[in-house]
Amino acid sequence: MASSPCGNSNFDSGLEIKTRSVEQTLIPLVSQITTLINHKEKPKKSERTLAAIHRVGQAVSVAVGRFVAVGEAIAAENQELKDEMGQACFEARRAGDAIAQLTDVGSALPSQSDGRVTVFSDRTGMVKAARLLLSSVTKVLVLADRIVIKQIITSRNKVLVTLDHLERVSTFQEFVQIFSQFGNEMVEFAHLTGDRQNDLKDEKKKARMAAARAVLEKCTMMLLTASKTCLRHPDCESARINKDAVFHRMRCALEQVIEIVTEARSCGENKILPASIYNGIKDFKSSVECLRENLYSLSPEILGSQLEALVERTEDFTDSAYTSHEQRQAILNLCQLVRQDTQQLMHAWIEAQSLHAKEATEDMEVAILKTCQSVSDLRHELHKVAVGRASDLLKVHGEQLPLRALKAAGAEGNLEVVAEYSRTLTEQKEQLVETCRLLCHVSGTEPLEITCIHAEETFHVIGPQIISAAQTLALHPSSKIAKENLEVFCEAWESQLCDMALLLREINDVFEGRRGKHSANLKTAKAVKLDAEEQTSIAKLGLELRLLSSDVDTELEKWEEQEHDIVRQSQSLASMAYNMYLFTRYPLGTAQYTYVLSEEGIQLCSSIRTFSTQV
Repeated sequence: MASSPCGNSNFDSGLEIKTRSVEQTLIPLVSQITTLINHKEKPKKSERTLAAIHRVGQAVSVAVGRFVAVGEAIAAENQELKDEMGQACFEARRAGDAIAQLTDVGSALPSQSDGRVTVFSDRTGMVKAARLLLSSVTKVLVLADRIVIKQIITSRNKVLVTLDHLERVSTFQEFVQIFSQFGNEMVEFAHLTGDRQNDLKDEKKKARMAAARAVLEKCTMMLLTASKTCLRHPDCESARINKDAVFHRMRCALEQVIEIVTEARSCGENKILPASIYNGIKDFKSSVECLRENLYSLSPEILGSQLEALVERTEDFTDSAYTSHEQRQAILNLCQLVRQDTQQLMHAWIEAQSLHAKEATEDMEVAILKTCQSVSDLRHELHKVAVGRASDLLKVHGEQLPLRALKAAGAEGNLEVVAEYSRTLTEQKEQLVETCRLLCHVSGTEPLEITCIHAEETFHVIGPQIISAAQTLALHPSSKIAKENLEVFCEAWESQLCDMALLLREINDVFEGRRGKHSANLKTAKAVKLDAEEQTSIAKLGLELRLLSSDVDTELEKWEEQEHDIVRQSQSLASMAYNMYLFTRYPLGTAQYTYVLSEEGIQLCSSIRTFSTQV
């Protein structure tokens, strides 16, 4: 169990603090109580010191009173926590009153010898009250945190219900109505989970939450276009496959969020972090260096097993079809060198034990240094191979040749060419998936490992979705919604390549010691900080704009005169509305889009008035 935020074991609350908000709330209280306890060392105080201590004691009591009032209000609104919260509030109030009494000037007595006032005659009582106060206040905070978790679960359940409705709709009108509701619910869920992600202390959980939220954000757009394509082409098998994959991925991401906030253990939990070479090297070096202090900390058999497990993991590099002969040979040679140096260390180690040495001998020290150096050289080579391959792939894939070819072939209705470039994209996908796996081995931190796994899963899923979207377009080459759907999946692929470039930069930073902590964010920071209400409002308007622009496109397809002023200006307006939607996700060029959008809107209104007069 975690102790108080100050790390003082005297005030162990007996409760694990998992969020920064709870920790930050406790720190001032711990500081004030520590002040009181420290002053307890000298019972006789000057009047000035006594007044200061009295103020601190009274401040603690008043703050606890206000805090308890909030806790009791929470208990009244949440019956399932009423008993536990009530007991915690009672204990907190009792402890606060005890501290106020112990620091009360009126209860202090003057000393007969020097006339100074003596306080805190009951040191045990002060320590006991402090412990009770911190324990009870922490419990109130942890219980209140359950309410936040409950809000996230409730929000998730609402999203799931609406998601089920969306999956079963059969008319476009019904879909538009339900998707609008779904958009609002997703915005609410995004803000609740975003706040939770920022509040988590565990960097590993923050990274998992960031990955799940990234999936939900990208899938919301995919769900819109994939569902519309299915409604427009209900008998198209590739459109159905495309849509089903999006719904499945969204449900998995929603479930992962709940696993994180409730700390549930799913059957797939052990797959989250496969054994990485970086961790294997770190553990092996730690075992080797521990021999300096204790020759009997482990057995030679255990050290040998650690080494063989480490070497086995390098097979992901050496068995890869994309690893060059020179790179493969360099890795194998370094593995052999690590084995030789470890063998020499074991000989020196066994000899030192036979001499009953209490610490490492000179021969052992030399062998330890050589072993640590050779295993570090191995890590450097593996890092060079993984990062080099990733950099090369990003350069090649930055041209997006298969994606452009799939779009063109689909628009021409050429299924044969779509099949050809689908094979090319599948090969690229397999290269990217394997490269993400290698990056995971050398990432250097658990949060970065999680982000590598997220990238691997994303490429693995989106590749086939692009292919099914391209097949649908090839079957219906005149369908604007099928074209838009393919565009959305291609954008998701390109976005993931950008994320991979950022990930590569962070892995290099960690390797070179420039940064040792992963930010758990998959996007660059925004230039302007908006409060939660502003963010919610913008996100909702963005989704509404996207949906409305999509509706406009659908209606315009029905017009026979495609060159009519209303059609032309509506298309322009819909296009800019889409750009405004992109702004709500990536805020660039606000003023320009807003001005042009308003100008086009005015022209469209004028055209509509003229047309309605003619009618």
